[in-house]
Amino acid sequence: GTDGAGGEGGGGGLGRSRPRSKGGVEYAQRSVARTQSIMVVPPPRYCPLGPDDVESYLETLRGGECVSERALKRLCTAATELLAEESNVQPVRSPVTVVGDLHGQFFDLLNLLSPAVSDSPPRTSYIFLGDFVDRGHNSVETLSLLLCLKIKYPGHITLLRGNHESRQITQVYGFYDECLRKYGNASAWRHCVRCFDSFSLAAVVDSRVLCVHGGLSPDVRTVDQIRAIDRQQEIPHEG
Repeated sequence: GTDGAGGEGGGGGLGRSRPRSKGGVEYAQRSVARTQSIMVVPPPRYCPLGPDDVESYLETLRGGECVSERALKRLCTAATELLAEESNVQPVRSPVTVVGDLHGQFFDLLNLLSPAVSDSPPRTSYIFLGDFVDRGHNSVETLSLLLCLKIKYPGHITLLRGNHESRQITQVYGFYDECLRKYGNASAWRHCVRCFDSFSLAAVVDSRVLCVHGGLSPDVRTVDQIRAIDRQQEIPHEG
């Protein structure tokens, strides 16, 4: 900005000589320091999402387009706050629709969720068993849609973590490259993988049916062992 460039004692014009007095130099240094301090103040980390924001993002996705990087960051942040409050083993009541691996098949997901994407609350709950990203061409859109619906209908949408909701795996099987291609940098990918750490690990329907992504470890003998896991981390090599 030009504020202070030609001000008193500032020596601001290009044709002017620098201040010769020690006081003038110190004044100029203080002016520069003030300007720099203003310039480096970071923007707010997170602006809460309102219903209109989510509807706007859903409209963008229904049109077959990606949400902006800023919108994706806001979705990840808002969803992470919701997901972090949920249990490792999330209780769900029937009726429920259980959905397996999606792997970026966005338009199949849109077709499946057509009632939930409308203006009315869904008549059934949904459990998604993980592997939302990688392999398919529309992983960004798939994840964005799921996060929108989780925020809009938090009690109806349960998102479980699969082995592809991982920093390491997504760098091999396509999601990382898709983020680079669609956003031009890795920031969008970083927002998403931080969100992955908050996904639940399992769901129990009506206290009777256990839902997980890819089976149980032979070391896991009880559901309480799953409840005791610290899920806020990258998936270990051993699973």
